[in-house]
Amino acid sequence: MPESFDVIVIGAGQAGPPFAARAGKEGLKVAVIERERMGGTCVNNGCIPTKTLVASARAAANARRGADYGVMLDQPVRVDMHRVKARKDGIVQASRNGVANWMEKAPNVTVIMGDARFTGSHEVEVNGRTLHAERIVINVGGRPAVPKLDGIESVPYLDNVSMMDVDFVPEHLIVVGGSYIGLEFAQMYRRFGSEVTVCEMGPRLIGREDEDVSDEVQAILEREGITVRTNAACLAVERKGDRILAGLSCDDSPRVEGSHLLLATGRTPNTEDLGLAAAGIATDKRGFITVNDSLETNVPGVYALGDVNGRGAFTHTSWNDYEILAANLFDSGKRRVTDRIPTYALFIDPPLGRAGMTLKEAKATGRPLLMAKMAMTRVGRARESGETQGFMKIVVDAETKRIRGASLLGLSGDEVVQSILEVMYADKPYTSITNGVHIHPTVSELVPTLLEGLAPVV
Repeated sequence: MPESFDVIVIGAGQAGPPFAARAGKEGLKVAVIERERMGGTCVNNGCIPTKTLVASARAAANARRGADYGVMLDQPVRVDMHRVKARKDGIVQASRNGVANWMEKAPNVTVIMGDARFTGSHEVEVNGRTLHAERIVINVGGRPAVPKLDGIESVPYLDNVSMMDVDFVPEHLIVVGGSYIGLEFAQMYRRFGSEVTVCEMGPRLIGREDEDVSDEVQAILEREGITVRTNAACLAVERKGDRILAGLSCDDSPRVEGSHLLLATGRTPNTEDLGLAAAGIATDKRGFITVNDSLETNVPGVYALGDVNGRGAFTHTSWNDYEILAANLFDSGKRRVTDRIPTYALFIDPPLGRAGMTLKEAKATGRPLLMAKMAMTRVGRARESGETQGFMKIVVDAETKRIRGASLLGLSGDEVVQSILEVMYADKPYTSITNGVHIHPTVSELVPTLLEGLAPVV
C-alpha cells in the first residue's frame, strides 16, 4: 500500500520549502523530496553564490580605482581566488543549512532525500517507497542548456554550475552567451584578472531589452576591456592542445583562442526523468510543464512552481508562485500569474533594474505613450560616488498616466526600480512619485526630475 500524505512537494528550491512549511502549519501531512541539495539553483549555484562573487569582483575593481578617490595602494591589487571561493562557499553553506534546518523544524513536514518519479497521477516513487497525495507540487527547477555548437562534444567547457568549483583565474575566458548569466560572469572574471571574450549569437547583447540599453551595457563592458562579438550565429569550437578556439564557421572572421570556455545560453527544465507521462502531465515542446493561471497542471491537484513551469526564470517569480498557490489554497484568494508585472535585474556593475514593458513592447500595444530618459551624469549621488555610467528611462501611458515600464541602468538601479514597481502595482499615476518628497542625496530623488522630462513617443 502507498504511504499516504496530504501534500507531496518534489524539489526543495525557492517555492517548495515555503509551501511545505505553510501546508504543515495548516495541519496537513507533507512530504518534501529532494534528490541533491536543499535550496535549489538560487542557493547552490545561482543568486547567492554569483552575487557573492560579484561582490568580491567589485571590491577588486574599487581597489584598483582607489587613486581616483585619493586612496593610495603601495602595490598592485592581487586576487586570491582560493579565498574568494572559500568566502562564497561559506555563504552558500550557511544558506543551504538554513533551508535544511527550516524543513527539519517545520511541523508535519517529512524530508526524503532521493529521486522522485511519478507512477500515477497522484503517486510518486522514491527510494523504493510509493507515496500518495491528492495535492502534489513540482518544484524541480532547471539546469544549464548546452547549445548545438560545431565541435562542442570535443571541447571541455564550464557552465554556471561547474563555475562554482573554479578556484583560479582563467587566463582567457570565452563566454558563449551575451545575456544575464554570461555577462555577470564576464565582468566578474575580467575584474578578477582574466582576459574575457563574449560571443553572442544574436545581433546584440541582452536582446530582450531596448537597443539603447543593449548598446550601453556593451559599452560598459568594453570600457573594462571585455571583447564582445555579436552575430555569432554559426559559432564553432575546437581544441588546440590545451587551448580552445572559437570562431565563426560561416565566414573568415578571426578565431578567438582562449584557455577556458563558459556556456551561458539558457536553461532547460528538469522534467525528462520525472515520469510525467505516467501521471499524464502535459509539457510544452521545450519540456516545461504547462500550467494555468493558478499554476495547476492539466492533472487536477498537481501544480508546478518555479523555473520548471516556464512562467518565470527568477527566484522572485518562483517565490511569487508559492505566494499565489498558498493564497488560493489556504486564504480563499484569487491570485493569478498574469497579475504579475515582469521585473528583474542584470547584476553587472552598474546594475540594470527592469520593471514592466520595454519601449518596444509598449509601442506594440498601440497606446499613446510618453517617455523620458536621463543620463546618470545628471545624478548628484552618482557623481559623488564616481559612478556615472548608464541612464534612467521610463515609459508612461499618455492618457492614464500609468507607468508602463522602466529601465534603470546605473548606480543602484536594481534598488531604485523597486520604488517604481510599487507605484505600478498600486495602479497609481506617475504623479504619485512627482508629488512626493524624496531624500537628498540619493539616486531615487532624480526619478521625479526624470519624469519632468516626459515627452510624446512618435
